[in-house]
Amino acid sequence: MKIGIANDMPLAIEALRRVLARAPEHQLIWVASNGVEAVRRCREATPDLLLMDLQMPQMDGVEATRQIMSHSPCAILIVTSDVERNVSRVFEAMGHGALDVVATPVLGSAQLPDAATLLRKIHNLELLLGQNSERVAPQPSPVARSDCRKRLVAIGASAGGPASLVELLKQLPRTFPAALVLVQHVDAAFAAGMAQWLASESQLPVDIARSGDVPQPGTVLLAASNDHLLLRSDGTLAYSAEPSGHIYRPSIDVFFDSVVSNWQGDAVGVLLTGMGRDGAQGLLNMRRRGFLTIAQDQASSAVYGMPKAAAAIDAAIEILPLSKIGQRLSALFD
Repeated sequence: MKIGIANDMPLAIEALRRVLARAPEHQLIWVASNGVEAVRRCREATPDLLLMDLQMPQMDGVEATRQIMSHSPCAILIVTSDVERNVSRVFEAMGHGALDVVATPVLGSAQLPDAATLLRKIHNLELLLGQNSERVAPQPSPVARSDCRKRLVAIGASAGGPASLVELLKQLPRTFPAALVLVQHVDAAFAAGMAQWLASESQLPVDIARSGDVPQPGTVLLAASNDHLLLRSDGTLAYSAEPSGHIYRPSIDVFFDSVVSNWQGDAVGVLLTGMGRDGAQGLLNMRRRGFLTIAQDQASSAVYGMPKAAAAIDAAIEILPLSKIGQRLSALFD
């Protein structure tokens, strides 16, 4: 994979060089010391993946991401040295199309988790971005419901998800009558900041999901732990370390399956952009339970991995562009 680096800190650049040297299949093709240079370099020699810092002179990583995704799009991984301080800007960059975020490895820490995490994220992006895509035609979507029944929209997302979630939530009116629960593949350290960012972009209130919460109409709850979010039989939300074998924590499949088992009312499952297969089997189980299931289409997905996996097993009753999903939900619960 051809990789570019946009970072103005020599120590950070050297740390990234050393980490990339551990995976000789990756080729570092250029280094930009500010956002303006990164935009120019991407036009001249677009990398497969750009490791983008947030704080740089002349143009920061948020604006550079916006311009690159508008003029010479490529996969962008945000690499920041201070995650907690920069969390709002991380999600601004994701709103412009950055796929994921990771902490900057520290020079001399080749064996520390940050270096391994960076290589793992690069590897996952390489696998997923290289996959061939396919489209499955939409099918009819009858849903039985009554106005007195509880309503839930269960949404799963991964790489590219924050931007997709913002676009979807912007389509929903302040009077939206169903509860929404979001499971986004994001480290627990980012969850509170992401909830605040989503709330600032939505007409609906957004908060992190806490154990004991009950999904309420017109509110959005975001999974906020590295454990799995579950819906219990009494209608409350909870976190669980089990099942322990899932790569993704929190797992979309685990949450969707808990909805199948325990939700008493009408529900819709929505699977958005993301890498891997998490959520596909859970979406199929929701369909088998009789719930409407929707997957984001290829053209509007930043990474057509999870929705593609759902389409491949016929888990989605409807496959829609992102611009239509919120409208579909509003019409369904009108």
